[in-house]
Amino acid sequence: MDSIITIAREYASGGRVIAQKLADTLRIPYYDRQLIELAAKETGLSETYIEETEQKKTPSLLYNLYVNSKNLPVPDQVFVAQSAIIRRLASEGPCIILGRCADYVLRDHKNCLHVFLYAPLEDRVWRAREEYGESLDAARMMVAKNDRARASYYSHFTAGEWGKCDHYDICINSSLGVDRVVAAMMALL
Repeated sequence: MDSIITIAREYASGGRVIAQKLADTLRIPYYDRQLIELAAKETGLSETYIEETEQKKTPSLLYNLYVNSKNLPVPDQVFVAQSAIIRRLASEGPCIILGRCADYVLRDHKNCLHVFLYAPLEDRVWRAREEYGESLDAARMMVAKNDRARASYYSHFTAGEWGKCDHYDICINSSLGVDRVVAAMMALL
């Protein structure tokens, strides 16, 4: 298997679990939070700061005027650094990259499989309640808030629409179950 797999996903659709199981099955590296560590080393910013800013688009015009015009705003710096890291990792060999607009960053890379995972809202709310111990209302708000943030981030940095099927090779309903989703991706590969 010499493919790079990018996985974008709705919040609480199980994307992290599915990506990890697929990576284990294929015996290839899987990158998610490691991209934060690598970007921290490259930019000199702290991991905590990158984690806080990586899902944010560039702030208002006033902020941009405040920042020296020769410097990119921090969210843009993080995106540029992570994009370079994603391209480097893809050039090094097969791997799975979760999120961070990797489908867009690697849109011209050969041997890429771009996957989008989604699930019915109630399944995602249930998963958010189970994983984070939130109340039903808090879990609903968490799912909606994170989906809005991901859509906004994707739109800002790619000018595309997050979750739109024509950005991906395959869209899979993760409520089918982790094993069935992994098996489907294995068959496609």
